[in-house]
Amino acid sequence: MARKTDRRCFLARGIAGAAGVAAFASIEEDTFRAAAADGTAGSKPKPDINPADMPKGKIGAVSMSRLLIGGNLIGGWAHSRDLMYASQLFKEYNTEAKIFETLELCQACGIDTIQMDPRCWDPIVNYNKSHSTPMQTMTCIPFMEDKTAMNETIKREVDKGATLIYSHGGVTDSHMMKGGSMDVIAQMVDLIKAQGVPAGVGGHSLNMPIECEKHNVGNDFYVKTFHIDRYWSATPQESRKEYDWMKPESEHSANHDSMWCNNPEETAAFMETVEKPWVAFKVMAAGAINPLIAFPYAFKNGADFVIAGMFDFQVETDAKIAIKALPKMEERKRPWRA
Repeated sequence: MARKTDRRCFLARGIAGAAGVAAFASIEEDTFRAAAADGTAGSKPKPDINPADMPKGKIGAVSMSRLLIGGNLIGGWAHSRDLMYASQLFKEYNTEAKIFETLELCQACGIDTIQMDPRCWDPIVNYNKSHSTPMQTMTCIPFMEDKTAMNETIKREVDKGATLIYSHGGVTDSHMMKGGSMDVIAQMVDLIKAQGVPAGVGGHSLNMPIECEKHNVGNDFYVKTFHIDRYWSATPQESRKEYDWMKPESEHSANHDSMWCNNPEETAAFMETVEKPWVAFKVMAAGAINPLIAFPYAFKNGADFVIAGMFDFQVETDAKIAIKALPKMEERKRPWRA
């Protein structure tokens, strides 16, 4: 049974208004830090899961859970169709205290890695400093032609504790959509590997792994979107266009922040030919697909790992779904690559 979440702080902030929100959040966070400092913080989460039951895989020398928590809900990057308040709502809910609680719950369920944007580092650094078992991090970064600037960006991420690094999917898509050189991506990969951490390339378009394989950029893993295309808000088949998630919304039947894998069958077929580990993201199409369907679909069709955005009250349920689904994947066509 999913553990219940105390939303008193969340509701109080909503009622208090803008001025009250800041004050209430500050009091809450100060109280949490003080409790943590003198050892009186609340008891650790005790989900009905043995964390050792969560299967793991390896990318390079890094061993990690096959289910990762995504960082978008922490950073407030909500793919919310036309709901304007969702991103702010996520940020208001995920105070540093709540982030700590969520990550503790993840680790108690066997989820040991978070995928994140570098702008989310502060609470993750604080968490890892205050916990004996740190959370591993898979960080996404922009890439650039300036080698010195690129190297400085990578070193900054490693210094903060990045376990794995890959190129931001939207930046990769934009680069490729404009016909950018694959040499720039290869340079980023080389610089990441020189820092001693696994290097990946991320993207939403199938063109990304196709071109990386064609040009042998040398990456250690891929982070590629993957989800079914049969859900209510999916872009109609006849309206799908390559990189349509990158273009301004103009037609009602076009992509409206609701689809990130236009061709799941083609994606699965191509990834069968790829020998590098594949980390699948947007598997629930940002909340449009039930994880009971999304997780088995991704793993059965070749993903080695799945990233799932999760609030604290979803972690235990999602972990149980992954733990139950993974042992049933013996007959999948793509061999495990991690």
